[in-house]
Amino acid sequence: MKIRLPNVLERLRHGLYPLVRQWQASRARRWLHAWLQELHGLLPTPLRARLASGPAVQRLAWPLPARLDTTCPAVLELPAREVMAQTISLPAAATADLQRVLAFELDRYTPFAADQVHFTARVLQRTGDQARVLLVAVSRERLAAILEQCQAAGMTLRGIDARAGNGEPLGIDLLPRTCARHRSRTARLNCGLAVGAVVLLAALMLATLGQRQAQVDRMAQAVAQQRQQVTALEAVRHELTDTQGAASYLARLKTARPTATALLTELSGCLGDDTWLEQLEVRDNGEVSLSGQSRHASALISRARDCHSLQGAHFQGVIQPDSHTGNDRFALAAHLSQEAAHAPTPDPQ
Repeated sequence: MKIRLPNVLERLRHGLYPLVRQWQASRARRWLHAWLQELHGLLPTPLRARLASGPAVQRLAWPLPARLDTTCPAVLELPAREVMAQTISLPAAATADLQRVLAFELDRYTPFAADQVHFTARVLQRTGDQARVLLVAVSRERLAAILEQCQAAGMTLRGIDARAGNGEPLGIDLLPRTCARHRSRTARLNCGLAVGAVVLLAALMLATLGQRQAQVDRMAQAVAQQRQQVTALEAVRHELTDTQGAASYLARLKTARPTATALLTELSGCLGDDTWLEQLEVRDNGEVSLSGQSRHASALISRARDCHSLQGAHFQGVIQPDSHTGNDRFALAAHLSQEAAHAPTPDPQ
């Protein structure tokens, strides 16, 4: 389904029109306008001229004066005799859509039907669930004649207000919606510029948000890469610590154990000249096994006690005589005498 942009904008304008009319007829708008006028009057003359975006809106009383400034938009003020103004009481919930509610009940407050008059209303006061509303109506024929005369005079109307019996403006706008569409060229230009400024501001905000999001994504990617590098460095550090600990342990173990030359020298002195070794094995766990022949094999245990490098010497198996040599064949087992070597304490990190 295709949606035409002009139709969407037209519906949006019709939806916002009641809100605009309420704002134009509100007391807050008049106070704001008066305050801005006071501030504008305090500015220097050159600055006031520079800040002026267009001609000021003039207020003209009906009937139109003989001499008119048609270059300046105007708000027409009707006298009290031209309109029907009264204050009515309505439920506060009805003020949400005041124009539609009054269109159905207009014959209760005026002697005319809704198609015979043009009306507008504004809320004066809300008290609890009730609201005081100012209803102002004017005959459609009389309003058409007024608009025709203003058009013939070349006037550009920005609104139609009315005066009360005491001469004070009522703060309403009786200008029909069809007439309100015909804005001056300057007003249309200002509106277009305002819409363009809002669009550019939104685009700038979106572009800035996109740049910030891209920057955040890049920072998050950089942080993730740094975390990976830190994890790899931690793994390398732990591996290096373990390697250093193992090397230190092996160095201490090697220092604590006697060398093979020193062990053989000590065994030669302890076991005596009548003993021959056929096999000597030193294991990594410090166990020593030796076998050979001796003339006095039974005395080898006591002799082994004199070897400071051996501890817990004992026979493995029984002593057997050798018929060829006449000596006794033996097998001994013992432990190397060394300081207790412990593995390095792991890094708690």
